[in-house]
Amino acid sequence: MISVHRAGDRFEGGDEAAGIASRHSFSFGTFYDPDNLRFGPVLACNEERLAPGAGFEEHPHSHTEIVTWVVEGELTHRDTAGHATVVRAGDLQHLSAASGVRHVERNDGDRPLTFLQMWLAPLEAGGEPAYTTVPGMTDATPYRLPAAGAVLHVRRLDRGGRTPVPDAPRAYLHVVRGTVRVGGEELTAGDAARVTGGSGLELCAVDPAEVLVWELPA
Repeated sequence: MISVHRAGDRFEGGDEAAGIASRHSFSFGTFYDPDNLRFGPVLACNEERLAPGAGFEEHPHSHTEIVTWVVEGELTHRDTAGHATVVRAGDLQHLSAASGVRHVERNDGDRPLTFLQMWLAPLEAGGEPAYTTVPGMTDATPYRLPAAGAVLHVRRLDRGGRTPVPDAPRAYLHVVRGTVRVGGEELTAGDAARVTGGSGLELCAVDPAEVLVWELPA
């Protein structure tokens, strides 16, 4: 079964006056949708656009696996576990909040910043916070997230290119850019597909595209 969720149906959040524009794909913050709380371990998929100088000041997280994909610009990250990095377009960042951590996320550059941030529920609560970055993540190397029983694949396709969707109990697909077809559905930038019990599905690029594909447990 494929459930398609369109970019235009996402909840608009953020703070325009502070230079923050947010689009939430799941129930999040002040936006409560009891029919859209999660998909498997995926709790959130937020598209964040930060103007130069804008950002999220220090705030807490716990018991959440936070995976960030930078689409354009540079993201400055600092956390109370002692990590301070700049994450660039095509880089992946993973913060395991575990029993608790605080962090800052800002656009300290001179260009607009766009990133996707995905929250996943861990299989077990507690533990010590951990931080990982994967600079220049390639299609050939998936990012394994055993804490949530999930695997993230990046798929960059030329026009007419094809790639299989993992045969898994669940798969979550988010189109970063371009247009693709899957299971008879056409998805454009910002659209997502939630696949349950899929088998033999393919992504086909209508035009050059980049898609994040989560391989998820039941």
